[in-house]
Amino acid sequence: MKIFPNMPSFKLHGKKALVTGASSGIGLGCAIAFAESGAEVTLASRNKKDLFEIHKYIKSQNWASKILPLDITNVEETAEMVSKNGPFDILLNSAGHARHSPSLNTIPGDFDAVMNVNLRGAYFLSQTVARGLVNIKKKGSLINISSQMAHVGGIERSVYCASKFGVEGFTKAMAIEWGQFGVRINTVCPTFVRTALTQSTFDDPEKHSWIMGKIKLGRVAEVEDIMGSVVFLASDAASYMTGAEVAVDGGYSAMGPEGHEPLMPQLMSLAE
Repeated sequence: MKIFPNMPSFKLHGKKALVTGASSGIGLGCAIAFAESGAEVTLASRNKKDLFEIHKYIKSQNWASKILPLDITNVEETAEMVSKNGPFDILLNSAGHARHSPSLNTIPGDFDAVMNVNLRGAYFLSQTVARGLVNIKKKGSLINISSQMAHVGGIERSVYCASKFGVEGFTKAMAIEWGQFGVRINTVCPTFVRTALTQSTFDDPEKHSWIMGKIKLGRVAEVEDIMGSVVFLASDAASYMTGAEVAVDGGYSAMGPEGHEPLMPQLMSLAE
């Protein structure tokens, strides 16, 4: 008798999810996605005021959430707070920082500020969540929001690119180590996404045109475009995926070198 496969579930009922950077943008969208998919979502951010508003909205939908004010650059405090409130079945790390400048003008303060959030903070947060799972012999899914800039270079984005290339590197190394414990870790790599922080870029006609020249789907990415990919990675439907990067970039990174304009308008001053 033929045996037919069963479709793995995309639902997250019974799971506890930690979302950093949850107060806005991609982090907010992912928190909503997890809550709607059945997870109990712990909203983490430095912005306490917005967390309460988001928590209120989630509760109004009869979904489950908690609030955890958190600054992932404080590695020791983060480890203590996450361990106290965990273990978490799912981590979505969307906390991020950017200080763009020509590489010839980069100053150590800007370099350290970006690395402390995007690389150091993400590394030790991943470690803490994974340790909580390993200690109780429980499987889990960790997801770091990376970037298309983890796979290509960008004008005035040397520091940001370095931080995100680093995230891809440690994610793959951790995946190799933690696979034996059933702890998966992957990245999502978005293109330029319309948020409150990026709106000024899209409002600039030259920059908007430059971006759209690289996006093969012909439209700007919205937060909603990221939500499905993170639910997939968190769910049993992605149970055989680890150490992978999911590009949500409208075809940007699929384009070969001959398709890239060498410079972005208004970002051509390398040494002023």
